[in-house]
Amino acid sequence: MSFSPALLSLDAVGRRFESGTEALRGVSLTIAAGDFVTLLGPSGCGKSTLLRLLAGLDRPDHGQLSWQGAAPAPGEIGFVFQDPTLLPWASAAENVYLPLRLRGVARAAAMPRVAAALASVGLAGFAQARPAQLSGGMRMRVSIARALLTRPKLLLMDEPFAALDEFTRHKLQADLLAWWQEAGCTIVFVTHSIYEAAFLARRIVLMSPRPGRIADDIAVDLPAGPARRLDPAYATLVAAITRRLEETLDPAAAPA
Repeated sequence: MSFSPALLSLDAVGRRFESGTEALRGVSLTIAAGDFVTLLGPSGCGKSTLLRLLAGLDRPDHGQLSWQGAAPAPGEIGFVFQDPTLLPWASAAENVYLPLRLRGVARAAAMPRVAAALASVGLAGFAQARPAQLSGGMRMRVSIARALLTRPKLLLMDEPFAALDEFTRHKLQADLLAWWQEAGCTIVFVTHSIYEAAFLARRIVLMSPRPGRIADDIAVDLPAGPARRLDPAYATLVAAITRRLEETLDPAAAPA
């Protein structure tokens, strides 16, 4: 399922590194404004490379990446990595403030926005805590608050919950859906987990082994939120994605 208008599109995009490794080949994809897209596939299939292209941190060797209208201004793309990448000597508030500080926004002017961002991720009482004083899930919440601070049009997330325990992961997944609905931004989320992709996404883009290509683009028409896990259609979706992934990894397993 997608929304209109389109936010950006990739047309036959390819990326080969200087080492000779071909990470992506012929990737064509349109991402619509307000969508929640998961990139799902095996390790090394180019998911993170594709995310870096969307962020403008890398450029394709072939094909074209096009934005609908003007390219995003600074702060209009947020990026959350698998590691929270927090400054260990700085408080949670100072870590969240970082993108505004780099843009020259005075601390006094920024702090109300920083406090609101921390409150939005459930950390209103931890503004002065340093990363070592926070749990893994809380550190990831700080990282997400930092990414949401500038109200980005596009939020890119590279396996942000992979290192967390299952209970924390489930809670942050549900919270992320609430933040997405409140912020109205577009999210592209990289994961290795079929269950996570099926729970979060409005669209699941399944990628083949390297060189990464689009093997399938699956629309998800299920209610968002914790109730999705209890819906029989969720289990059906997980099973269908599992079969499709097996076919992608081993074409001989596909039905004749």
